[in-house]
Amino acid sequence: MSDDKSSFNGIVLVRSLWLLLGVFACSTAVIMIKASETHPVVLSAYRLLLASAVLTPVFVYHLRREGCDYRLVHLKRSLIPALLLALHFISWALGARLTFAANASLIVNMVPLVMPFILLTLLRERVHGREIAGTFFALGGVGLIGFSDYTLDAGLLFGDFVCFVSMLLFALYLALGRRNRDFSNVWLYLVPLYWMAGIICLLASVAMGLPLTGHSGTEYGLLLGLALIPTIVGHSILNYSLKFFRGQVVSVVNLCQFIFAGTMAYLIFSEIPAPAFYAAAALVAGGAWVVLRQK
Repeated sequence: MSDDKSSFNGIVLVRSLWLLLGVFACSTAVIMIKASETHPVVLSAYRLLLASAVLTPVFVYHLRREGCDYRLVHLKRSLIPALLLALHFISWALGARLTFAANASLIVNMVPLVMPFILLTLLRERVHGREIAGTFFALGGVGLIGFSDYTLDAGLLFGDFVCFVSMLLFALYLALGRRNRDFSNVWLYLVPLYWMAGIICLLASVAMGLPLTGHSGTEYGLLLGLALIPTIVGHSILNYSLKFFRGQVVSVVNLCQFIFAGTMAYLIFSEIPAPAFYAAAALVAGGAWVVLRQK
């Protein structure tokens, strides 16, 4: 019995580390976006379409291997999450430019606050005791660093609202990833999702009259990096982890993005974190540890 328990704990540890790797990969997005000069909507289109192109051979391989279990209904189940992801990318990029960075960061990180209601509505998945405690710790950290810089300004309310909508879109996207965890292989769910989300962002870029080409070699390198690291590695691992971890667990652990991003910003851009960053990081890390330790 003890051997079985040790084996189970080992599996949970590996999956927890895998989830943290995905969160770290997602956190690199803000660093590359910060270094990029491409319009955020065009950037989102490139990011998703390049990721789709790279992953298409993987999709074809698994489709041939498990094609008898893949139907048109599965393709349709990727459509709404794709729309949500595309709208999240676009609204987040636009909203962040309509309000202060502190306002945008605080609002977009409130996913664990709304996730329990979304999970209950869509999946009848109730939040457990440790998840409540972990959420309390993590959101305490977010509030500590966010409210200290948050500015209430009537002129920024529309930008704040757009960021709030973007946060809801991301929460819904994660919740649907949890509901679609029954796919036989995560790539059969994600690759069509990335293709459809990329096409939506591309159409939005064309509708806005944004230039799609003429970027520098460095810029194309950043776009490729966004496709490979935060999209293929980061978002894919988040969706894969939803097969094993409850939705609230993933949403709380995902808050660790700001810890990784703040550390990388210091190392790459010499951006010194505010004093509140360290206490906030400790609270968020503590919240993640609590939710990951639940049975």
